[in-house]
Amino acid sequence: MDSPLRSVELTEVTEWEDGQIRSSSDDLAAEEPLQILACGDPLVVTMRTPGHDPELAAGFLRTEGLIESRDQILSIHGQESMEGQAGNTIDVELRDGVPEREKPQRNFFSNSSCGLCGKASIDAVRTRGLRALGSGFTIVAETLCSLPAQLRAQQSVFERTGGLHAAALFSADGDLVVLREDIGRHNAVDKVVGWALLQNMIPLSNYVLLVSGRGGFEIIQKAIAAGVPIVASVSAPSSLAVQLARELNLTLIGFLRGRRFVVYSCESRCLVRH
Repeated sequence: MDSPLRSVELTEVTEWEDGQIRSSSDDLAAEEPLQILACGDPLVVTMRTPGHDPELAAGFLRTEGLIESRDQILSIHGQESMEGQAGNTIDVELRDGVPEREKPQRNFFSNSSCGLCGKASIDAVRTRGLRALGSGFTIVAETLCSLPAQLRAQQSVFERTGGLHAAALFSADGDLVVLREDIGRHNAVDKVVGWALLQNMIPLSNYVLLVSGRGGFEIIQKAIAAGVPIVASVSAPSSLAVQLARELNLTLIGFLRGRRFVVYSCESRCLVRH
């Protein structure tokens, strides 16, 4: 999988190893601000890894409850920098009359590690009108165990930098559908959701979302907003993530490593056999 332009930056470093000092170069995961506008009005600035910005903007609007479907987006366009490259501002033009249900009260700046920074309260997210998920989708436990290796093998920027999160959609058969990387785990999820939205695939009721790192509350609420029935992570979930998953019938899996995983809610979706 090719790395998006501007997602990696090269820097000079000094390396110490076993008493020996040498100069070398190192790849760094890029981090730049992206201002998202809705019909020209500033909505949020998020720190992200450049690449797939239209997906990030579309996914953010969907997971924050500002839009419901692809046809509510008229266009997505960015602004070029003075050097002629893609800039750090992107504007989403919406249809007239698109409802902005419980528009999120964010600070104008959000960092790359937290998808909830600046919200008035967690209660505002939980009472946003998110609906409990249906229970029809299942995945075989053995198939689930095969997903982390696929995720790792396709993390092209992580391979070079060691500094990015990833989110990916998989089918019930364990086939990789889409993978996105970002310095912010919530941005990686928004990029995946935005891709699906632009492909008219929402709700994602027949897919598993796998994320690197932990399964935090912001990841769970975004998954539920996109209709994802199963979220798995290679690390631990938070207590509030588990609570929300149980309330809204999402299967939440943690510590998915090797031949082991821990199910925190709705285990019937993933404990089926061949």
